[in-house]
Formats: sequence, structure tokens, C-alpha cells
Amino acid sequence: MAAGKLRGMDPVAPTAAASAALPTFVQGLALCLGLIVAIGAQNAFVLRQGLRREHIGAVVLFCALADAVLISAGVLGMGQAIGDRPALARAMALAGAVFLAVYAWRAAQRARQPQRLQAAAGGGAPRAAVLAQAAAFTLLNPHVYLDTVLLVGSIGAQQPAALRGWFIAGSAGASVLWFSALGFGARWLAPWFARPRAWQVLDGLIAGTMLVMAGLLLRMALG
Repeated sequence: MAAGKLRGMDPVAPTAAASAALPTFVQGLALCLGLIVAIGAQNAFVLRQGLRREHIGAVVLFCALADAVLISAGVLGMGQAIGDRPALARAMALAGAVFLAVYAWRAAQRARQPQRLQAAAGGGAPRAAVLAQAAAFTLLNPHVYLDTVLLVGSIGAQQPAALRGWFIAGSAGASVLWFSALGFGARWLAPWFARPRAWQVLDGLIAGTMLVMAGLLLRMALG
């Protein structure tokens, strides 16, 4: 009798998992897009590389793969490990506040010298150097771990085991879509950014956004 019940239930679980796969994929996609589509240090770097047309394919690939690895790590337990250690989360928030404050200051300095920035935009850089910068903006920014690993990872870890792969795929797909659009789509903005004033506005906006984010992280660290 028990065996008959188990046999009767066998087809149900795969069917339920299959029907929930698409909503789980979309949830991961929407969540990650909501977090990633903002002016941050990493996004600003990808946008600037796209405008310069320097190794943008390598930069987009690196950023997307890094996000996929971080999201997977978060879903598979790293996010919970960070969440279970409030002191570590506060330390990361404080480090993130300092990182973003310094980046805001640098962006503000660039905004005050638009002519110099425009001249620099025409230069070239070796691929290794560009990827090293991409790694720094991706991996040395504690805000990435707070959002990508802790928040996205914690939500993904709540999914049934059979659906976690779909959640990771959706979240990673959002990174691929966004970084590709940001990097390769930047060429459409190139005529507008031929004017030094446009770079000045961009860096001013980045500086203000980074400063606000730094303040929010500082509040989190001290709260």
C-alpha cells in the first residue's frame, strides 16, 4: 500500500518542479536586475569601457561570470554564513562605505576636470590591466557581497533544492543581459559623450550616487 502511494506520487514532484521552474527563473532574473540596474562602481566602469570601446567583450564576460560565481556561492551557503555573523556583515558594510566614499571623491575630482577626462577617454590600455581593474571593482567592493551574496543568496537558498539551479540561472542571466546592454550599448551614447560636459555630468551623478550609497552602508554598519 505504501509502495503504491509512493509510486503514485513519483510523477507529481517532477511535474510540480517543472511548472515552478519558469516562475523561479523569472524571480531570480527580476531580483538581480532590480539590484544591478543602478549606477555603481562596477556599472560605471563597464559604461566607461564601453564608451572607450576598450576590451569591452572581456570586461562584460568577466563581470557576468563573477556575478554567476558569487550568486551560486550565496545560494549554496555563503549568504547564510554571512547572515549568521552580524559582526562580519557590519564590517563589510563599513568597508563598503569607505570604498564608495573614496570612489565618490575620485568621481567628483574627475567631474571638476572634464577636459582632462575627455583626453584620457581616447587612450588605450592593455587587456590585462583593464581586467585587473574589473576584478578590483567587482571583488574589492563589499557592496557586491552584501547584495549579490547575502541578499540574492539568502533568497535563492529558500528555494526548494530542485529549483535553486533555475534561480541561479535567472539571476546570472540578468547579469549577462545588463552588462552586455551597458557595455555594448554604450557606443550609441558615444556622440553625446564626445562633449566634455557630458563626462562632467556623468561623473557628478556617479559621485552623488556613490556618496548616498556610502551613507546607507555606514548607517547599516553603525546600526
